[in-house]
Amino acid sequence: MSDSENDNSDESRASDERVPLHERRRPWWHWQRLTGSRLRLAVTTGVTAAVVGALLGGAGVAWRAEAGPFADDRACWGSFSRDDAAALFKGKVGGTADVESSEVPITSDRTGAEGSSGQCLLTSDGSRITVQAHQLDTRFGGSGDQWADEFLSARLTPLGDGLLGMASDTRAWLAVPDGCIGRPSDMDVTGGPTVIDLATGWTIYDDEVSAEARDRLARAVVRLVNHYMTEKGCTGTIADPTGRMPEPPRFLDEKKDAMCGIKGLPLPRGYGRDSLGRTLVTRGAGPVRTCDRRVLFHHPELRLMTVEDPRLAMLYAQLSRDGAKEPVKAGDEDGYGFVRDDMGLFQAECQTGPVTFLIRADSARRPADIRTLLPRFVAAEADRIGCGPLHITLPAKG
Repeated sequence: MSDSENDNSDESRASDERVPLHERRRPWWHWQRLTGSRLRLAVTTGVTAAVVGALLGGAGVAWRAEAGPFADDRACWGSFSRDDAAALFKGKVGGTADVESSEVPITSDRTGAEGSSGQCLLTSDGSRITVQAHQLDTRFGGSGDQWADEFLSARLTPLGDGLLGMASDTRAWLAVPDGCIGRPSDMDVTGGPTVIDLATGWTIYDDEVSAEARDRLARAVVRLVNHYMTEKGCTGTIADPTGRMPEPPRFLDEKKDAMCGIKGLPLPRGYGRDSLGRTLVTRGAGPVRTCDRRVLFHHPELRLMTVEDPRLAMLYAQLSRDGAKEPVKAGDEDGYGFVRDDMGLFQAECQTGPVTFLIRADSARRPADIRTLLPRFVAAEADRIGCGPLHITLPAKG
């Protein structure tokens, strides 16, 4: 290699090192990328398009022809064989010729502060399955996060047996056990868990959940986490959870004195089925109990949620203290919370650790209902999970 080539290589590496890793991961249309150098944007966009095109096109063709790098390889970081991947599409083993795969390896940032992350895409006949590995972010509060909307939905069923994970017919997720490398470091005790999740596309919320499709995704996410742990040198494997899972949730025939199936929680005026759609509630014991009404594009118009697992409740710890100017009052060391026109939240300190009680509406049109529901919801749910008695007092409406 010539001196000029060495110089160019050094300059290129230096340029890369000046760009933070998290910025290099952002898509080209991200606002912080667009505000950078136009020349860098133009070059990066062109190169990225070429590389992604080669990955998506070349990898898919190679798998169909059983030639090239996928001839003896496996998809999604080595987790799936061709038959495994094909079974995720309509549940059919065999006929694998039309499945294509592309992926970004699971890596950590230089400091490890943001945990591991990676992505895998499987496509077949116009359908797509997206698999992601990432650490759940606690900085912005799960209440407004797209991940919580989709993966803590009432459509999902807990995997059971103490696993921190859930599955439906279009979504599944599972946390890597803390005993392995579920958190980025021993010092980061307040960090969110590392999870692997997969999504198959739009959810039709008026449909019943298919148990057969749900079980396929539950097995797939367990396979992903088991392979991840093996690659990291962790001992032990997670067994197939489907035999322990309860039946999928069914739409609730709600009673006026038991909103979301919670006895003693009256249904506010105007929250009947005709006005706010059918009600779906999580079935089975697990990390979260969610009640959703009228979900549009994964976002519920009204959600009542109890996050029982302390590892998930950590997503709301900062928000419970900083979320609003109207803090909720409770007994000494009972917890923290707030109320505002579109949300009420209380993070309780229970015997098992932090538990989050959340009521969230998609607008601020009915603030009186939030204020009426929150104290009763917290008291009833705290009693149900053995964290009661728990009584909170809301600040006077100013």
